[in-house]
Amino acid sequence: MTDGPVTDGPVTDEPVSEGLEVIAWPVRTERLEIRPATAADGPATWHYRRQESVALWITSAQPDCEQYLADFTEPARLAATLVIECDGRVIGDLMLAIEDAWAQAEVRDRARAVQAELGWSLDPVQTGKGYATEAVAELIRICFEELHLRRVTAQCFADNESSWRLMERVGMRRESHDVRGSLHRSGEWLDGFTYALLADEWRSARLGTP
Repeated sequence: MTDGPVTDGPVTDEPVSEGLEVIAWPVRTERLEIRPATAADGPATWHYRRQESVALWITSAQPDCEQYLADFTEPARLAATLVIECDGRVIGDLMLAIEDAWAQAEVRDRARAVQAELGWSLDPVQTGKGYATEAVAELIRICFEELHLRRVTAQCFADNESSWRLMERVGMRRESHDVRGSLHRSGEWLDGFTYALLADEWRSARLGTP
């Protein structure tokens, strides 16, 4: 299965990420470069996020570039957005939103900033080349090796097959299937999937141990 236009999940609060300054940006993979987004990246991301195959699934599809750029440069969103570059050109973006885990009151301090919600979008003309898989696999490595998080999650509409197929390719497992639990902008209530991966699962997979 080749990469499709894969995107962030159906229902997400505006993300706030802290601690990304500890990463030595940009991070390079075999073919890609990943770095924090800046306001100047807005037009490049609008170019593909406005396309129907991407806008169909993303959390917020703004009607025009002006409104999109206002949303893109909102501080909380920008702080949690990374861009994917190939040969110096922005071809996609990633969300890395560090979160607290749920915890009982007595141990709540131990659950702060221990996990992250991930999201992604890719320019449709770049699909079928494995770029999304390469970028998300590296994002997961960053979460576990450099940010020392314990868990990552991602969400998508069940009909967004290219997105959940990618999650499975990078080793995430399906944790929940919400039946008609997410309202699409079309007016339909659609099924949604949540995927997750624990740091120890990721390390075991890399070592080839059960």
